[in-house]
Amino acid sequence: HHFTGGFSDNRQLVLWCSIPFHRSAVWTDYSTTGYSLLLKPEKMIRVDKNRVTIGHGPTFGCIVMADFLEALAAKITANDTEPPVQAPGEMLRTTVLYKHIQHMLTPTTSLISEVGDSWFNTLKLKLPPGAEYELQMRYGSIGWSVGAVLGYCCAERQSHPDRRVVACIGDGSFQMTAQEVSTMLRYGVDPIIFLINNGGYTIEVEIHDGPYNVIKNWDYTGFVRALHNGDGNLWTAEARTEPELESAIAEAVQRRGQLCFIMVVTHRDDCSKELLEWGSRVAAANSRKPGVPSH
Repeated sequence: HHFTGGFSDNRQLVLWCSIPFHRSAVWTDYSTTGYSLLLKPEKMIRVDKNRVTIGHGPTFGCIVMADFLEALAAKITANDTEPPVQAPGEMLRTTVLYKHIQHMLTPTTSLISEVGDSWFNTLKLKLPPGAEYELQMRYGSIGWSVGAVLGYCCAERQSHPDRRVVACIGDGSFQMTAQEVSTMLRYGVDPIIFLINNGGYTIEVEIHDGPYNVIKNWDYTGFVRALHNGDGNLWTAEARTEPELESAIAEAVQRRGQLCFIMVVTHRDDCSKELLEWGSRVAAANSRKPGVPSH
C-alpha cells in the first residue's frame, strides 16, 4: 500500500514547534475540536492587547500589542530550513544526513523508513513524482524494515527492475532482524541501506530514558561483510563527517547490482524536534493512572 495524503499539516507544525506563540487566542471546546489541540501551556507565549504572558508566568503589563509585535518581527530571522554548514571534521548531524538523502531521491526510488526517528525525518522529505515510500507506524514494530527491504527488492525486481530501494534503519532496530541481510546477499538484491548508528534506542530514550536503551555497539560493516563471506555483491562504507557521507552516496548510487551498506555515525542525542515532542506526549500518556473499571 503506497502512502497517500499528508502528515505534517498546519496543526502538526503548531504542535511540534518549540514555542507556540498566539495572539489573544481563546481556547474553547469548539476552537480546539473538543480540546484535542494538545498545546502545553507552560511552553506558550500569549500576547494580549495590553500584556504578554510567558507560560504560566510571568506576565508583563502595560505593553501595547502592536508595538510588541513590530519589535518582535524585527528580531526574528527567516528559517530557510536548510541545515547550517558543518565545520571540517564535525560529527555528522542528522539534519545533514537527510539533506543528502533528499538530494539522492529520484522518480525510481523506493524509500523505506524504519520505526523510530527515521519516521519523522523521512516524512519531511519531498518525494519526486513516481517515487515510492513505505513506513510502518501503526504497530511500531521495531526491526520490520530489514525484512521489508528484502521483500520489496524481490518484488520490484520482477515488476520494476529500474527501481532501487533506499532504506533508513537505526542501529537498535537493525540488531533485531539483521540476519535478513544474508538473504539479501543470497538473492542478489541491491538496496542502499543507511545504518544510523547512534548507540541505542533513541525513540525509547525520548519516551522513558534508562540504561536499557543503550545497546552493545557492533562493527556493523564488519558484520555484513561476515554475512557476505566472499559470496555475493556487497559494498560497504562508513561516514562520520559530511564529506565522507557525500563520497559514500556518490559511490553507492553508481553501484547498481550491489547491496550498498553505509554506516552513518551520529550523536546519541541528535534527533528530530518531532520525536522530542512525540516522545514527551507518549510518556505522559503512558504515565496515566489506570482507569477504574465500571460496574
